[in-house]
Amino acid sequence: MLTETLTYNKKWEYHLKQERPLTDATIVFIFGDREEFKNPKIYEEIKELYPYSDIIGCTSSGNILGESLSSASLVATAVYFEKGFIKVSVKDFDSDDDLFNLSKSVVDALEKEGLKHVFLLSDGLNMNGSFLAQGANKAVESKIPITGGLAGDATNFEETWVIANDVAVQNRVVGIGFYGDSLSISSGCYAGWEEFGIYRRITKSVDNVVYEIDGQPALDLYKKYLGEYAENLEENGLHFPFSVKKEHEDWAVIRSVLAVNEEEKTLVFAGDMEEGSLARLMKADIDGLIDGSEMAARNIVQSNNKSALGLVVSCVGRRVVLNQLSDEELESIGDILGANVQLTGFYSYGELAPHSNEILSCRLHNQTMTLTVIYED
Repeated sequence: MLTETLTYNKKWEYHLKQERPLTDATIVFIFGDREEFKNPKIYEEIKELYPYSDIIGCTSSGNILGESLSSASLVATAVYFEKGFIKVSVKDFDSDDDLFNLSKSVVDALEKEGLKHVFLLSDGLNMNGSFLAQGANKAVESKIPITGGLAGDATNFEETWVIANDVAVQNRVVGIGFYGDSLSISSGCYAGWEEFGIYRRITKSVDNVVYEIDGQPALDLYKKYLGEYAENLEENGLHFPFSVKKEHEDWAVIRSVLAVNEEEKTLVFAGDMEEGSLARLMKADIDGLIDGSEMAARNIVQSNNKSALGLVVSCVGRRVVLNQLSDEELESIGDILGANVQLTGFYSYGELAPHSNEILSCRLHNQTMTLTVIYED
């Protein structure tokens, strides 16, 4: 495997360049700030540099390059597999589509023979991430690991865009299938948030909108717990997510509050909040978040010391909370994985990953660090 990286500030410049041009790169991942990313010339210029490559990426809430959050408006990473190969599936959708079946169809379109891993990227505002994970799992019968994430838009929550071998568009899902015996792929997933208070039951919800918790208006209860922090819920909601689980399950997922409806007193989340589930508030502990990133990295099965690719998808909420310490969680990952793993990725509106390498069923996460590391023998 060979990799090289580029950054964009008014023009593309190489950050790390191979001795031989990687114009035949297998795939180029591109992540970036919305206004630059959606400009058609961005795709056209990167395609000119890599005319034979699949160009895949999305808008972000922070661009990850190596062990730091890049100040560049766009980052790109070209990857050349010596033996392994990929296949790409793309689906566009609108508000009337059945998102579960559409998500299933994205993965169904990938040839199953020899499929080792699926990486998904999607519009982050118009896609229900829970449906995306569920549909993808159905397509592979939860027997193939699936990771990925939902596109971000800083903390604006206005528009998210996806590139998939074409200029950037909204309302798009792309699936990347990885193939070849030479590839070894594993994932890591860990949060590091601290739970507080008691578990309460979601007594009325529809998809990702919660109307009542313990029979009380959800927004009223949330504000009661947050006290002074309830003044600015658009930002502070990212500091106080929920841990959500079914009553008889041992593991929980994290759900962030994306919006509130003052009139209906509802909370709108980044993924489904199933009626009857148990929910518990969480708060940030800086050391805990960084430790969580280390735990995600320790879940990676390191195959060799050759050049490898590490796809990082972390939550915008973690970036908001960590602020200038965001680099520390990335450095902690680099320390564990080693300098041979080229990290690239983005801060997202939702992360996709199994809970572990033993449980392959993919889940939508929020406020979570996820890693997908690809080695080639």
